[in-house]
Amino acid sequence: MLINADVGESFGAWPMGQDELLMPWLDQASIACGFHAGDPDVMAATVKLALEQGVEMGAHPSYPDLQGFGRRSMQLPPDEVQHLLLYQVGALQAIAQAEGGSIRYVKPHGALYNDMLRDPHLLDAVMQAVARLNQHQQHPLKLMLLARADNSAVIHKATEYELPLYFEAFADRAYTPEGLLMPRNQAGAVLHDLPAIQAQAQQLLRGQPVKADSLCVHGDHPRAVEIAETLFRLVKHHAI
Repeated sequence: MLINADVGESFGAWPMGQDELLMPWLDQASIACGFHAGDPDVMAATVKLALEQGVEMGAHPSYPDLQGFGRRSMQLPPDEVQHLLLYQVGALQAIAQAEGGSIRYVKPHGALYNDMLRDPHLLDAVMQAVARLNQHQQHPLKLMLLARADNSAVIHKATEYELPLYFEAFADRAYTPEGLLMPRNQAGAVLHDLPAIQAQAQQLLRGQPVKADSLCVHGDHPRAVEIAETLFRLVKHHAI
């Protein structure tokens, strides 16, 4: 199991997260591409930080919703969704290449991440965009998706595009018995206490309630560094 976090979410004079303290405890860094957070300077600084720590880099594109932090759904044509992803991932790829690195996966952010699992046409648009990028990649980009109890439909669709996948789970979110994330507006949907987060992570390491490749830490959580360090040590100890 890997540990990932959404990073590079500062913008101009407005700082967010503790990327420098968080990065040593990560295997993967999902870097904001400027449409919900981040800007060229923040993207470059985050890429350098990930390279210094030997952390795998991913692009974290979103709907064009800087004011709403990418958490508001938008009704966009499939072609526009594709172009939004190509624009954002391409920008981060260029910065990473200039620094001597490369992007290895794409993890959509916020509302786009959630909407595409409910809307097969939107999921097609996202997968097509990543597949088009992979036509020119030495190492194909993976698409990171939410792990659910039954991933067979998205695996089948990804196979059509010859698209490798990462599945991720959340140590700080409660799950329903069906293996879905409990809606945030329900009591207990977000776990705040470290013992509860550890217990959830231990369940996920056993493949319950879902099987995942990577555990996500929310980089803007006030205790993100403490949570990431705890999960990193738990996961690496489990792997021994």
